Amino acid sequence: MARRWQGQCEWQEQHGVDDLDKLVLRNRNWSDRIKSNDPTFFERLSHQQAPEFLWVGCSDSRVPANQIMDLPPGEVFVHRNIANVVSPSDLNFLSVLQFAVEVLSVKTIIVCGHYGCGGVKASMSDEDHGLIDNWLNHIRLVRRLHRDEIDAIDGEPAQADRLCELNVIEQVKNITSTTIVRNAWARGQDLGVYGMVYSLRDGLLQHLVTADPLIGLNGRDREAIRAEATAG
Repeated sequence: MARRWQGQCEWQEQHGVDDLDKLVLRNRNWSDRIKSNDPTFFERLSHQQAPEFLWVGCSDSRVPANQIMDLPPGEVFVHRNIANVVSPSDLNFLSVLQFAVEVLSVKTIIVCGHYGCGGVKASMSDEDHGLIDNWLNHIRLVRRLHRDEIDAIDGEPAQADRLCELNVIEQVKNITSTTIVRNAWARGQDLGVYGMVYSLRDGLLQHLVTADPLIGLNGRDREAIRAEATAG
């Protein structure tokens, strides 16, 4: 008990109680703003969760799902990890996916990566990153699958951007390979799976790929994406 108390005191000295108080105050201000615009919002929200979207994104703090899509709480079911990886051995993710598809009956699954992803950049390095290297191997596999294309690109930043896109596309494939999604499609459930990439430079989403149960993966080439973004 004494050690725990000492540890708590050290944490408070390091971070400051004021920091936590500020967070609580910001929370109250946010709650007040919501209720001033919609007095029954939280009451309605507390009764039922019925989102239409499952967002599979990166844990990066600069990529918050609700804010990016300009949707309020309750509209997006979210799973995030380093570099938005879909691993068939990740029981955490599979549990989220099953709950979203079979219980919440979401209609749209979005796998969203982002340019400037630290996990993707780290996967391109031969440095020892410790435990995280076990996770980054998922992305290194994507790089090996597309090595010729990536190596043909001039400059590491551009290579990293393309790997971010390819990683999204591969993770969409991984989702559609799960029994959860295959079974949902087999029973005729209305469920779309989409791959997107987010730019930290301008805050915009770009659609990369759509997975359709009838025609498979419908991708869009990189030049078309770039041209659309430039025209926009």
